[in-house]
Amino acid sequence: MPTLQEAEGLISSMTAGEKAQLLRWIARDFDGAFPGIESDPVVAGGEPCILRTRIPVWVLVQTRKLGASEAELLRNYPTLRAEDLVNAWGYYRLHRDEIDQQIVENEED
Repeated sequence: MPTLQEAEGLISSMTAGEKAQLLRWIARDFDGAFPGIESDPVVAGGEPCILRTRIPVWVLVQTRKLGASEAELLRNYPTLRAEDLVNAWGYYRLHRDEIDQQIVENEED
């Protein structure tokens, strides 16, 4: 399991703050809670969006699938933070079918 060995090496070189952030991300990934993602029926038709914005998760996922880098996404959407992208990718991992369906539905329009 070279991946686990690589992770162990990376973790041992992290600061306490970085380790705490990593634990928050892992915990969020396990319990499905993404505080940076919200679904509000009056915003984007209730589609999951990045908190504080009207940017749907499916837009970010589709843009990434089309080849945009995270740096490009952050540049093109100045209200986004790197943490927002982490939340979007985590949400997508747990809700892949939902987001893929939203991509299909919105591309048909």
